[in-house]
Amino acid sequence: MTTLKAKLHDDLTAAIKARDELRSATLRLTLSAIGYEETAGKTARELSDDEVLKVITREVKKRREAADAFEKGGRADSAERERAEGEVLAAYLPAQLSDEELTALVAEAVAEAKAGGAEGPKAMGAVMKIVKPKVGNRAEGGRVSAEVKRQLA
Repeated sequence: MTTLKAKLHDDLTAAIKARDELRSATLRLTLSAIGYEETAGKTARELSDDEVLKVITREVKKRREAADAFEKGGRADSAERERAEGEVLAAYLPAQLSDEELTALVAEAVAEAKAGGAEGPKAMGAVMKIVKPKVGNRAEGGRVSAEVKRQLA
């Protein structure tokens, strides 16, 4: 059973051999972010696959935000590069929930929160607490909270 980190290392080696500059640069940066995460803190440790996924998710989000910033700054080539890097990394993430799936999960959580006495906009925290574990890393936090707000309004 290979870990996600080992898979990233193997893919990096393959990308270097194939002279795939975009892929190898992206994987290098991501592995270095994982390495940093493993040594940040009092004791060095090996990250679990779930923790590695969190790092990858964070890296994908950084790429998207950078792409948007480059786009606004009129630097389309840099924006394009950031998007391409984000796509390389997105391939390692679990399949993302469709809008319909997310809407259904949030609706269940809203109903559950209502049963517990939490209603209206004040129920945001209660609903998020219920829906977050169900969604896991199959949808970004911002997307989830936007849907929760929409349903509570």
